[in-house]
Amino acid sequence: MTTVLIVECKQEVSTFNPWLSRYDDFVIHHGEAVIAHHRTVRNEVGGALSVFAQHPELTLVPAISARAITSGGTLAVADWTRLRGDILEAVQRAARGGIDAAYFALHGAMAAENEDDPEGNLLEEVRQLLGPRTPIVASFDLHGILTDRILRHADAICCFHTYPHVDFYETGQRAARLLLRVLNGAKPVTAKVFIPALVRGDELITETGAIRHAVNAAKALEAGGALSAGLFWGNPFTDVPDLATYSFVVTDDDPAWAEQEAMRIAELFWREHEKMYVPLTPLDEAVRIAHEQLPRGGTTILVDAADAPSSGAPGDSNAILRQLIVSGYPGRALIPIVDPSAARAAFEAGIGATITVRVGGAMDAGRFTPVEVTGRVHLLSEGEFRSESFDELWRSGPTAVLIADNITLVITSRAVSLYDRSLFYAHGQDPKRFDLVVVKSPHCQPHMFKAWAARYVDVDAPGATSANLKRLGHVRCRRPIWPLDEGVTWEPRAVIFRRTSA
Repeated sequence: MTTVLIVECKQEVSTFNPWLSRYDDFVIHHGEAVIAHHRTVRNEVGGALSVFAQHPELTLVPAISARAITSGGTLAVADWTRLRGDILEAVQRAARGGIDAAYFALHGAMAAENEDDPEGNLLEEVRQLLGPRTPIVASFDLHGILTDRILRHADAICCFHTYPHVDFYETGQRAARLLLRVLNGAKPVTAKVFIPALVRGDELITETGAIRHAVNAAKALEAGGALSAGLFWGNPFTDVPDLATYSFVVTDDDPAWAEQEAMRIAELFWREHEKMYVPLTPLDEAVRIAHEQLPRGGTTILVDAADAPSSGAPGDSNAILRQLIVSGYPGRALIPIVDPSAARAAFEAGIGATITVRVGGAMDAGRFTPVEVTGRVHLLSEGEFRSESFDELWRSGPTAVLIADNITLVITSRAVSLYDRSLFYAHGQDPKRFDLVVVKSPHCQPHMFKAWAARYVDVDAPGATSANLKRLGHVRCRRPIWPLDEGVTWEPRAVIFRRTSA
């Protein structure tokens, strides 16, 4: 029998979010509970399990699964120390009976106060525990940051090919098949190319955008015999030294081919990179558009991606709410916002009560000043519900629906991802019944909002995940880099990684 270790550790952070992430922001499973949980959701580990199940010669050794409830701020020192310790202890315990191979489901855009590269650190430590000859394969989000340390300690990697992400499960399957190929004798060699660009916008939609040329080239390579290939375009909000875009190709003992194709993918990307930004509408102009749309009917979607929890923002922006109030917007508006104190006040008052609360700026007080609103408590919830997209259990904490005249606020105690309509539906609100909806996500699958919206406006609002990258204040990533700097030039160069001790 061949024993395969399974570990998951996933979180994406914005280092521009002042609200630190904590240990309690992770859902953690140990041992057999890892398998029991992941068989119920279509994510990377679930996909890997579906492949491993076809091989009776494999014995799975689940160690630990630690998945953040949503993206967030930098992980605090003590909490990263605890999480790291739990993972390494679980691996050490699982390895006592001997491990022949390992699969890691990682993100790539974690960051702790005292560690810029948590994923690379974990792989380095696990390599010490498992020894140089144990194959390790890891899967990543394409918003990850591909460090040299990751490639020095993993035998091979793969990453998502879709954005918006719909291939979690399929990526896990690809990772599992990749690990099996290594176990069957493949000798991975990886070429990585650094590209000085931070990108956002519709051109990153992999089905239709300019990014598809590079991504499709990577997919064709995998179909044509390469062990793995892909493009990491990073998370522009995780300001760490290695933040950038990277192409990579993994071949079976063919460094020349890996280098040639990683360079080609990088060049396909660079040729299109100046298209990869978001044309943003100033906040006051966006609200003016919403006013103009009212007599015409339909729903105006104001996209506040600067406060997207799925990208690492705290979700407490009241910038659009404030502008709607100041402008006297008369339509029915639906707005999500994170504010534990306001939610608590609603619970204390009870359903049907009229309360006056200050909302916004609960975490990011440097950007947002609370706005006072008076409204009726319409609904109270414990904040546990299933996601529309992937049927995962999401936890927004005690959650209140407050109706303040024409504005309906869904006030949560903690952030959840807002790339679909789950939070709204779980709390009795149908976005199609409103004149205006604030969507705190850079991209959703079209049917969620864009396909039926009367107007769809990307708003230039303040926030920890603003697509107006120049306003964020990067200080740690390598410079020059587009679009933070003018006149950025690039000479492609591939770096080869091969684990010769394997």
